[in-house]
Amino acid sequence: MTQAPPAPVQSENPLLNVGFRIPFDRIRPEHAEPAVDTLLAQTRLGLERLARAGERDDADFMAELDTLTEQLDTVRVIVGHLDSVVTSPEWQAAKRAILPKVTEFYTQLSLHPGLWAALKGFAGTEAARALDPVRARHLRLTLDEFRRQGADLPDAQKARLLEVNTRLAQVTNDFARNVLDATAAFELYVPTERLAGVPQRVLDATRRDAEARGQEGHRLTLHLPTVEPVLTYADDRELRRELWLAQNAVGTTEGRDNRPLVAEILRLRREQAQLLGFRNFADYVLQDRMAGSGDRALAFERDLEARIRPFFERENAELEAFYREQAGQDAPALEAWDVAYWAEKQRQAKYAFDEEALRPYFALDNVLAGLFEIVNRVFGITVREAQAPVWHPEVRYYDILDEAGTHVASFYTDWFPRDSKRAGAWMNALVTGGPREGGVDPHLGLMCGNMTPPSGDTPALLSLREVETVFHEFGHLLHHALSRVEVRSLSGTRVAWDFVELPSQIMENWVLEREALDLFARHYQTGERLPDDLYKRLIAARNYRAANAAMRQLSFGTVDLELHISFDPDAPGADPITEAREIMARFYPYPLPENYARIAQFGHLFSSPVGYGAGYYSYKWAEVLDADAFSRFAQEGLFNRETGRAYVDTILSQGNSKDAAELYRDFMGRDPDAQALLRRSGLVEA
Repeated sequence: MTQAPPAPVQSENPLLNVGFRIPFDRIRPEHAEPAVDTLLAQTRLGLERLARAGERDDADFMAELDTLTEQLDTVRVIVGHLDSVVTSPEWQAAKRAILPKVTEFYTQLSLHPGLWAALKGFAGTEAARALDPVRARHLRLTLDEFRRQGADLPDAQKARLLEVNTRLAQVTNDFARNVLDATAAFELYVPTERLAGVPQRVLDATRRDAEARGQEGHRLTLHLPTVEPVLTYADDRELRRELWLAQNAVGTTEGRDNRPLVAEILRLRREQAQLLGFRNFADYVLQDRMAGSGDRALAFERDLEARIRPFFERENAELEAFYREQAGQDAPALEAWDVAYWAEKQRQAKYAFDEEALRPYFALDNVLAGLFEIVNRVFGITVREAQAPVWHPEVRYYDILDEAGTHVASFYTDWFPRDSKRAGAWMNALVTGGPREGGVDPHLGLMCGNMTPPSGDTPALLSLREVETVFHEFGHLLHHALSRVEVRSLSGTRVAWDFVELPSQIMENWVLEREALDLFARHYQTGERLPDDLYKRLIAARNYRAANAAMRQLSFGTVDLELHISFDPDAPGADPITEAREIMARFYPYPLPENYARIAQFGHLFSSPVGYGAGYYSYKWAEVLDADAFSRFAQEGLFNRETGRAYVDTILSQGNSKDAAELYRDFMGRDPDAQALLRRSGLVEA
């Protein structure tokens, strides 16, 4: 008879009574460590019970293993999330306190000899042989993952692996904290005359920001809604230089210097991979992904680089000629802080198109309403605003209903920058639901961003890229929310990392389609739709400097792979910062300064033990998939419900229940067309 897992702990601590409606309004930093201690003790009891099971000839063994860490995982995600969105010294201390404990537990879980023996024992039973295909895949992947995590290592190597994993968790957390703190610490007050050329909305917002702090002039920060328009539009070259240098100094300043941490992270990852029997960290993390190995991923990057480079060089020659024509033959050479400014001048001259003209048509509330209407038409789901406790007054909460009116998911949104919030945009899964006996448990997730905020009486007016980011993150959310996989470990976004960006990136395609735009691109004051002439100019300019944009992404993917494949952090004189600068230099149209240290703030690579480490190539990999997969929607109809239903049934609902390549073939009927991305970007010879 199978013993039931222990019931949830009842306590005054809100992290021990999370449920579906997370009490974000009551969770405090002091709750984190006691809750984690309690859940660790509870989960260890469950672990030992499973490990003592001997030869369990019933399928419940895998079900119990699948849910063993569910409560602990949820609390760990909540604590990390709050440290990202309302950080404080207290939240940072709380996260640091629990980090070594949970890292040690998860490492010991995969190295537990009794559990490993019980798992292998179950794999040989009749119950295991009778599993349905999804549960059989879960068993096979679990066996593979235990081996990949060191279950067969000798005791001495297991002990060293535990030390490496614990230190890696600590140092990557320190890396992320330094980036957040350094970004929040920077501010620059300037008079209005130094912001000549900058859009009025930025002038108004930065003036109000200064006034709120009792200062004159304008407060400039490193948050993207401020720094990007200054670098793009400010006529004051010295101001652009100052902001660019400040932005690129993040991660290198005194007291928040990540450069030594990058070297240590690379050493730890290299040792981790070698302890586990892999040549390098890239081979270790890519073994179970579509690419399969570091060499194959790097070959993918290099092939794209070679295809795109002629277009890249042509674009840069054209910009140089335009610059000389406008500024004179004796003007100084273009520097890093000049390119965005002059590229925008060239685009306006070439296409009579200024992206700022789009903003009045992209009020955030309208964008969200249009997005929800699009997914209703394509996927048959309904999104409606609801109420739940939140972590900040700006946060909103929504329910998702399927075509039958069943509540399948809920999610939070938190869109605007704060000094207490990390940069970027992301989606997190908080609770994994799905099919259960007697019905369906809803999923719970969130989307966060750092979009242009409202200013005075003006609502949040987004840039085109910000609109694409909203659609992108909602694509991730749909992957979580529409999952119908019964096995938690295979649900939602728990897919091969180079497949996970397909559901997010494919959603961006609707943004530039006229039929879709008409559902949300309305002037926030007059309600008029996006004018035809502005739309035509937008489409004409859509691939402007596409090669430069692609090469920038390739620079990140290539430097990531080369640091994790060929760079030896223990070689005499080895410096990953210098190595990274030399690799990235060939992808940029301007010389990089000697002290260029972008990777010292590159959170995708270094703010968690794995994250996108040796996996940043997956953005481009998935772009190939999304460009190709969207061609089916383009051919069969943007709002074709049958196509949308097929996409949900074959990809969004399936999680990791099949191999990613098989899921793709289920939807498209064939393997991906590698040329699809280059055609969409205009990077093929006519």
